[in-house]
Amino acid sequence: MQNIWHFITQWFWIPLLGIYLGVFITIISENRNPGKSLAYILMLVFLPGIGLIIYYFVGRKPLFKGSKFKNIQKSNESKLNEYFASLKEPMHTALGKLEQKMGTISQTFNYLYLQKQSPITEGNAVTLLNNGEEKFSHLFNSIQNARAYIHLEYYMWTADDIGNKMADLLINKHREGVEVRVIFDDVGSNKIKKIPKRLKEAGIPFAKTLPVMFGSLANSNYRNHRKVVVIDGEMGYLGGINLDDRYLNNGKHRLFWRDTTICIEGPAIQLLQFQFLLSWLFSNGENNFKSREFYLEHKAPLKAEAVVAIVASGPDSTAPYILETFLLAISQAKRKVQICTPYFIPTDQLTSALVIAAAKGVEVEIILPGTSDSFIVQHASFSFIKPLLERRVKVYLYQKGFIHSKTMVVDDQLAFIGTVNMDTRSFYLNFEITSAIYDTQLCEQMSTSFEADKSESKLLTLEAWVARPVMQRAFDSVCRLVSPLL
Repeated sequence: MQNIWHFITQWFWIPLLGIYLGVFITIISENRNPGKSLAYILMLVFLPGIGLIIYYFVGRKPLFKGSKFKNIQKSNESKLNEYFASLKEPMHTALGKLEQKMGTISQTFNYLYLQKQSPITEGNAVTLLNNGEEKFSHLFNSIQNARAYIHLEYYMWTADDIGNKMADLLINKHREGVEVRVIFDDVGSNKIKKIPKRLKEAGIPFAKTLPVMFGSLANSNYRNHRKVVVIDGEMGYLGGINLDDRYLNNGKHRLFWRDTTICIEGPAIQLLQFQFLLSWLFSNGENNFKSREFYLEHKAPLKAEAVVAIVASGPDSTAPYILETFLLAISQAKRKVQICTPYFIPTDQLTSALVIAAAKGVEVEIILPGTSDSFIVQHASFSFIKPLLERRVKVYLYQKGFIHSKTMVVDDQLAFIGTVNMDTRSFYLNFEITSAIYDTQLCEQMSTSFEADKSESKLLTLEAWVARPVMQRAFDSVCRLVSPLL
């Protein structure tokens, strides 16, 4: 026994060296972003042992890349191609009309159609819902009035007052004969407690996205960050608000949460439904339900005049479609771009798009949290602010509480509302979804909300920002070093 222990203590570095060489080769051969690859390599070098554990948990590419999801994509590819081919004539006409109304900014919708991400839908009504106070009462009322089915997908579902009320409503509707299906993220909903048990006992099918087990720890870094509800194929909800009491601002929690959701009524619900069904199948939801055609062939009646497209992306995507959509919209801006985001760790492309827009005379304004729920992410975000201020991008820090809205408005014509943060995680690692909307009335409402949020925010100046204490700026820079891993 002593000889074995002596051998281990003397020669342990040989298998360890083999493991490290294997990891280095894997990182390099994956051809990732050089900054991210270098960050992982430096972490492995300077945090031996710990760095290896961190890489195993969050650094590896998802295990599902080459199997399950590709099979689902392949089975749907021919149908998708056939579907978009059938839309050629009506889309050509609709996009032409849209270009006459919007000008070159309509290229955003053209891009989504040509990339087979989303057709455009006309005749929608979009209701802006600010904060949990407006969303939850609106949503609960819609669920109570559901007649046929409720499809619900959330990143975070907490077993508090709001979470338990949602569970009660779903169980009651299921008992009334309404079909209910639920998806929640296994990591984001770590405080869901006994709600899954209650749903199961009531006979409501649910699916957990990428449950974290020992054999799938690498997938723990790839989360379903979507917040989507589809009711009867005629009404849907999309935005940043999770099922959690914090969004209610009823005095139970110290921090005020500012967030945005929309309710969509009309033909766009078919697009939202399609994305839910893909998530359901990917999350191993049971497949013994009505055919997909039952859900996708139903066309909701026209409600108003909003043009809506839905774009989704994830670690399985061929390209970062949401990022590319944002870049295209910003590049087409003529007058102003207004962005709210709680987490700001931009790619080089996004930073370039913002500063170029500002340089050509576009008023670019960004509201970030003055107080965040993630200390390290916030300080990493701060390290990206100086180059923006140097190029006349206006950056505000929200002071009233924590701004969690994920919105963008371009030229008071094109609005984006969804689950997407302006960071690498949302663009490349998470399953995300957002809406692209042409509706001048909605854009006017969003600009009004943006101005109200600005009144609760502090405008940063370059002089004051660079004059901050050296230790503050140094800490921001240190947090930036790990930003490729956040």
